[in-house]
Amino acid sequence: MSRLGLLALQLLVAIIALALWQLLATVPVFGRIWLPPFFFSNPVDVFDQVIKWFATGAIWKHLAITLWESILAFAIGSLGGVLVGFWFARKPLVAAVFDPYVKMANALPRVVLAPIFTLWLGLGIWSKVALGVTLVFFIVFFNVYQGVKEVSTVVRDNARMLGMSERQLMRHVYWPSALSWMFSSLHTSVGFAVVGAVVGEYLGSAAGLGYLIQQAEGVFDVAGVFAGMFVLSAFVILIDICVTLVERRLLVWRPDAADGR
Repeated sequence: MSRLGLLALQLLVAIIALALWQLLATVPVFGRIWLPPFFFSNPVDVFDQVIKWFATGAIWKHLAITLWESILAFAIGSLGGVLVGFWFARKPLVAAVFDPYVKMANALPRVVLAPIFTLWLGLGIWSKVALGVTLVFFIVFFNVYQGVKEVSTVVRDNARMLGMSERQLMRHVYWPSALSWMFSSLHTSVGFAVVGAVVGEYLGSAAGLGYLIQQAEGVFDVAGVFAGMFVLSAFVILIDICVTLVERRLLVWRPDAADGR
């Protein structure tokens, strides 16, 4: 299927979902409203709220703060995950020693850490960045670690027979093997970086998309809550598109990347 056809199907799914939401929230079906507006609002009111935010410029400050927090969490968490993942994969003894501690750290519920980061780092951006880093790091770490471990032994042994140094092996064998795994994790990490920032803002901040959602929820403004969620979703999709463009640039040797799919 062509890219245009796929996009048309994706838009069709969204249109049908929104139409059903509007119908069930405003038109009685079998004598009742199935989605009471007080609890579910409706797409028209939600998009009116989004348009109002952008028309008045009220959302730009909050969007910029959440964007900055998400970028920092994504960059720091991804870089840390890549470096530690490579290190553990190339040093089996180190990986074996730290294995139980990594599993314990990964098992910690992140929401529980949010108040601790707020206590340590204050209500500024760094407590939100720290929460996002804890979400991003482990996703990238495990994928990079597995990607390096999955290097073909035939390719590795042939490279060594040709006299490649460890640095050349890293550049020409291990790095290309890990790239596919790494970008697979980065697509997931984008959403988690934003989630970390927004959850941190929701729990304690004076600005950001999480703050907007929390304020709307506090006055039972369901349209405002859904509006914040829609802006957040669009925000994540735009960042993911940027990651996809970088992926296609770095993975030109891969057939599906070269074809632009």
